[in-house]
Amino acid sequence: MSEKESLLKAFKMPKQVNIAARSSSITNSFVNGIIPYIFPTELEVKKALEILALNAEDLRCAYCGDKSTEWDHLRPIVKNKKPTGYISDIYNLVPACGKCNQSKGNKLWYEWIVSDAVLSPKTRMVEDLAERIERLAKYEKWGNVVPIDFESIVESETWEEHWKNCERLHEDMRKAQELALVIRQKIKDNLKY
Repeated sequence: MSEKESLLKAFKMPKQVNIAARSSSITNSFVNGIIPYIFPTELEVKKALEILALNAEDLRCAYCGDKSTEWDHLRPIVKNKKPTGYISDIYNLVPACGKCNQSKGNKLWYEWIVSDAVLSPKTRMVEDLAERIERLAKYEKWGNVVPIDFESIVESETWEEHWKNCERLHEDMRKAQELALVIRQKIKDNLKY
């Protein structure tokens, strides 16, 4: 490799921001904005940790065993840009590390954990994966969780208005991106170096 190639390979330009590419964050906000957050009791947390064979003093990721940094939705709350009917409560949350939470995304936990996805426990060759899967399956059955049909609870006009607001925001983001590209090109065309 020539010095020029080596130098140019060493330089990494930051990824250009695309305003419209943030649409999944907006959709997630519209779903998270309507789902209830039910805080657990001490006994529920104790039972959750017992099922997952975890210690509150040294909380580990239920998926891989690394240090836990957050609680992940075991069952996704957003799928295909709509709420799944699951909420944020102890029966749908498990301790997770950032690697697992980011890798899993909105996938079903079992499909993801045994997949070849980047950073999945299978891909990372977690040694006690079979035991973790067994505990997670038991945890999933705990609480007899069934999805809620949000739309049947809320008046249809209110439900439709909420999703129209979401779509308007997406459309505004698309328009903003088009204008941003025009502005970026004008600035680039006027650079003096």
